[in-house]
Amino acid sequence: MKTNAPITLGYDERLPLYQRLREEMLAKIAAGEWTPGAPIPTEAELTRLYGVAIGTVRKAVDTLVNEGLLIRSQGRGTFVRRPNFDSSLARFFRQVNATGGREIPTSRILAKALQSPSRTVAAALELEHGEQVIHMERLRMVEGRTLFHEDIWLPASRFGALLEIDSERFGELLYPFYETQCGQCIASAKETLTVGAADSAMAKVLSVEEGAPMVMIERMALGYDRSPLEYRISRAAAEGFRYQIDIS
Repeated sequence: MKTNAPITLGYDERLPLYQRLREEMLAKIAAGEWTPGAPIPTEAELTRLYGVAIGTVRKAVDTLVNEGLLIRSQGRGTFVRRPNFDSSLARFFRQVNATGGREIPTSRILAKALQSPSRTVAAALELEHGEQVIHMERLRMVEGRTLFHEDIWLPASRFGALLEIDSERFGELLYPFYETQCGQCIASAKETLTVGAADSAMAKVLSVEEGAPMVMIERMALGYDRSPLEYRISRAAAEGFRYQIDIS
């Protein structure tokens, strides 16, 4: 017999039952029990597992689908959504040439080190006092020409394994690498784009004059539980640069 017994998993009992179920399902995704690309239990299985009405299950699933964390496939079931890293690369690092063609940058890691974070980085990653970060400096290039310079910070407690891996093994896309090597899945990213001026060091890296206009993209990458996993600042010469986003 199905009941609407509260889910006693430490969530606020003042929340609607479907919301508490959503929190439990989200916790399974964040913990890796339900992995990206894999199907979640059926509605009937979730109903039996949690002792709630099927309407509650459907509302919890609908919420996660609307948030982009689950995806329904007709006739196949509901799956943990895996971000499309290829489209993410094109969206976040798209250089459009004069004929409208897309140029996808290659990458090279210049440095990788364990360090204490600045106040800005610690606040962005919501770190406790004394926690360390892994800092990576990376170039994104097109035909040997530097397009972006990137500073990337990651919580050392989650990404410590990267320190033991040769930088040549990282490949072009970091997010799948984070998942395979550290078990950390990036679910979404928030970005802010501003314009500044290149100082002497960055002018040399980007092959522009000191003081030349420079595009800066600040990115906060989040896990499935919405916890910050990566803080990144990318810089590029503004001249000839077109930042394009497709909206549908």
